[in-house]
Amino acid sequence: MNKSGDGGIKVVATNRKARFEYQILDTYEAGIVLTGTEIKSVRAGAVSLSEGYVIFRNHEAWLVNVHIAVYEQAGHWTHDPRRPRKLLLHRREITRLEQQVQLPGYTVVPLRMYLKGPYAKVEIALVKGKRQYDKREAIARREATRRIQRELKEYRDRRR
Repeated sequence: MNKSGDGGIKVVATNRKARFEYQILDTYEAGIVLTGTEIKSVRAGAVSLSEGYVIFRNHEAWLVNVHIAVYEQAGHWTHDPRRPRKLLLHRREITRLEQQVQLPGYTVVPLRMYLKGPYAKVEIALVKGKRQYDKREAIARREATRRIQRELKEYRDRRR
């Protein structure tokens, strides 16, 4: 990372389950309010987004049920691993998301957490739950692509 503080992006955690379980409609980058021991755990990569989601209270966005592991060197001045964390978004983004979440089947989930320069950021997405047949279709498409790639590789190897 360079000294000016505008270094690249380092992905700390991804929510792979979200891309399978939900249809992603829109994504947003949000800052996240963390304590000192939390940012140290995030920099160490001790984050799990798989069960997380976003709720709205008093026109504020809160990231709930995301596990940031306890920072061991902190002693007894550590944080609660699953505490709600405030997200930093523009007012119009919060309003837009609040309106969309009111519709049945829509929710907001975290997709990935990353470090952008000195700041921790969360990529959140407005999603709609997939039906069971959509999930089966995605699995079938993925397996078909793998099978085609495998056969192409075998074909290229035979031609050599």
